[in-house]
Amino acid sequence: MLRTGRVVGLPVTVDSTENIAEKIVREANMGRGGYVCVANVHMVTTATRDERLHQIMEEADIVTADGLPLVWVLRQKGYRFAERVTGTDLTLELCRIAEKDNMSVYFYGGSVETIEKLKTYISQRFPSLNSFFESPPILSQNPKVDMEVVSRIKESGARIVFVGLGCPKQEYWMAAYKPYLSSVSIGVGAVFDFLSGTCQRAPVWMQRLGLEWFHRLATQPGRTWKRYAITNPVFVWLVLKEWLKL
Repeated sequence: MLRTGRVVGLPVTVDSTENIAEKIVREANMGRGGYVCVANVHMVTTATRDERLHQIMEEADIVTADGLPLVWVLRQKGYRFAERVTGTDLTLELCRIAEKDNMSVYFYGGSVETIEKLKTYISQRFPSLNSFFESPPILSQNPKVDMEVVSRIKESGARIVFVGLGCPKQEYWMAAYKPYLSSVSIGVGAVFDFLSGTCQRAPVWMQRLGLEWFHRLATQPGRTWKRYAITNPVFVWLVLKEWLKL
């Protein structure tokens, strides 16, 4: 049984990458559908003022603590063994299990260039994995259900769908498609870019210090400056309010 804590009013699952991956695989094999949110500071801060995203996170099967600041808050609240469960690590662990168990997976999102490079990476790292890839056209912030996409995912036999559309679009997508899919969807953000090599992930030492956001800001300023300039200070203020009970 996975435990759940709360960070600035949002649910966050407390467990290891391995245990969460095993839980996802069990749910996927049951064929009941569902989705997993991979939460960082940006997501939880956005959800405090976005009622729809807040509800989506509340209804998620699992919300992993991708951002290290979320782990720090959980530990301060008494969850001493809280761990960071990143989208990248979770994706790789699930692909490893899926390859071993002969389970199909689906990658949905990213540009055509990113998806082509991702195909190459996945085929080299997991040569026996039965994997499918789709680069969708540019979708609206609130994607409508496309029954042709539903059919392609169902026909693939995929039990796990990795959704790389960015937050909160991918969370809106997973919630909208949940009634139509028996597979488990996981919103993985920039993982497609990291694995394909189109975007460099922060060095391990920066990840351990919780500075991955700074690396993305330095390497992709045009894409990320607004997000971090707004959400990081707001997150700190929300945490302080919680601690001081303001």
